[in-house]
Amino acid sequence: MEFFRIKRDIPFMRNALTFNVVSALLFAAAVFFLITRGLNLSIEFTGGTVMEVGYSQGANIDAVRSTLTKLGYADAQVQAYGNANDVVIRLPLHKGETSSEQSTKVMAGLLAADPQAQQRRTEFVGPQVGSELATDGLKALTLVIFGIVAYLAVRFEWKFSVAAILANLHDVVIVLGFFALFQWEFSLPVLAAVLAVLGYSVNESVVIFDRVRENFRKYRKYTTVQVIDSAITNTISRTVITHGSTLAMAFSMFFFGGPALHYFALALIIGISMSIYSSVFVAAALAMWFGVKREDLIKPGGNKPSGSSNDPNAGAVV
Repeated sequence: MEFFRIKRDIPFMRNALTFNVVSALLFAAAVFFLITRGLNLSIEFTGGTVMEVGYSQGANIDAVRSTLTKLGYADAQVQAYGNANDVVIRLPLHKGETSSEQSTKVMAGLLAADPQAQQRRTEFVGPQVGSELATDGLKALTLVIFGIVAYLAVRFEWKFSVAAILANLHDVVIVLGFFALFQWEFSLPVLAAVLAVLGYSVNESVVIFDRVRENFRKYRKYTTVQVIDSAITNTISRTVITHGSTLAMAFSMFFFGGPALHYFALALIIGISMSIYSSVFVAAALAMWFGVKREDLIKPGGNKPSGSSNDPNAGAVV
């Protein structure tokens, strides 16, 4: 399935150096903000108080947030839980307050606003648990990266493997850089979005690398730059369909998913957008700079593929 067909190859690699410089600057800026500002970690990582509050009728989440803001907990998270009558409140630790003092203060304010509010449960998430979650998340990210490197090294060739993983890290670091720059809350759902972006980005790179390998076999007269430009041009229609669909889903969650999905969707939007860019101007460009050539992908002595021609567009597949 395709929306359109491009007959003439677009010279993407003509400006590869310029885009690589832009990518390097973005990456350096993201690293700078991560070092100087750090991530605004949620209570899953730093510790805090988790409360479940029930109401006899539908809970007014906006009213609960307003009450918490008046009590000095503007950074608290409020989400619907289970059904329309229950909410979960996550309170980050404040200096000079214990978890029990927080829950007592919050419950008093909620009862003043609605005498029918009932406290279902209260739990304290300690910093040690948060530290374990952060460590486990870092381990998961590392294992995913090593798995991707191993997969690409087996399926393609080391030049493609290194190019793809650098492009993937480029996407992940820039997503984290946005969260550090604007101090958006980094929670477990956001970590899940980052891992999803990592897998999504490598998928896009694999699609282009697959087409590069096919074009090396098909067009014997092409240079490496022409092969890469043709491969990217051939996959544009697919990119519009897949990325358009996923971005539509991510924007739907962003606008209609409420606060619970806000930063999760935001991380996906940034990551998916960056993966479109990086698969072309980072992964493909790096493979070109690494000197990938026909001999890297085709075994010596192989049969000459049918469809080869002096015509650069002969037998093109979109």
